[in-house]
Amino acid sequence: MPLITDPFFYLVAIPAVLLLGISKSGFGAGFGSLAVPLMALAVTVPQAAAMLMPVLLVMDLLGLHAFRRHFDWKLIRFLVPFGLVGTVIGTLMFRWLDARLVAGIVGIFTLLFLAQRLLFPPGPDSPHPPRWLGAILTVTAGFTSFVAHAGGPPVNAYVIPMRLPPLVFTATLSVFFFVVNLSKWAPYAWLGLLDLRNMTTSLALLPFAPIGVLVGVRIAHRINAVLFYRLLYLGMLLTGAKLVWDGFHHLLY
Repeated sequence: MPLITDPFFYLVAIPAVLLLGISKSGFGAGFGSLAVPLMALAVTVPQAAAMLMPVLLVMDLLGLHAFRRHFDWKLIRFLVPFGLVGTVIGTLMFRWLDARLVAGIVGIFTLLFLAQRLLFPPGPDSPHPPRWLGAILTVTAGFTSFVAHAGGPPVNAYVIPMRLPPLVFTATLSVFFFVVNLSKWAPYAWLGLLDLRNMTTSLALLPFAPIGVLVGVRIAHRINAVLFYRLLYLGMLLTGAKLVWDGFHHLLY
């Protein structure tokens, strides 16, 4: 059967796609990193990642169009090359990786970043993170994006302290993830993940992609900066907790 017919799969996959669309256009990649863990309740992590590839392409194109006047090109030129290095590393290591362990590590660093922000909140004159740290976090984002579409938390940890306006934040990361996601197509095909069943199922999910993006675009144009970042932190908290659970709960049994 070329199409997944299990109702439970769609019960978790449709909300995952909607959440990913809202994240893509409204809140950077905070909530969006929950998409693969949600779908992994019904299929394997590599399957979920492969099924989301066409969905991500549509979302990325819609996001680029919606926020085309708000890109920070200087920041994009810094982020993109390091993100691509991360996808190369992910390609070379994919067959030897335990996706659950990677998810757990990303979750731990996400929660540590949030704890640092809450315990030591930055002031209005706090310096931006150093570029060497940005390079490390962005390579990590490319790597975790390749493995489980979970690149949001690492790159957010670098970009959030810059306190960009919400539209600039969202627009800039939309370019970054468009390039990173585009670079994953050939490696995913080489690894055998883009098979007929995964792609057919992805087409069934595709109509829900623009709905999430349109909701996110409306939110991004109307939300104030303080509420925007509070919701982004909430998304990262949920993401971090879910990734840690997915990564390590099996060790308890």
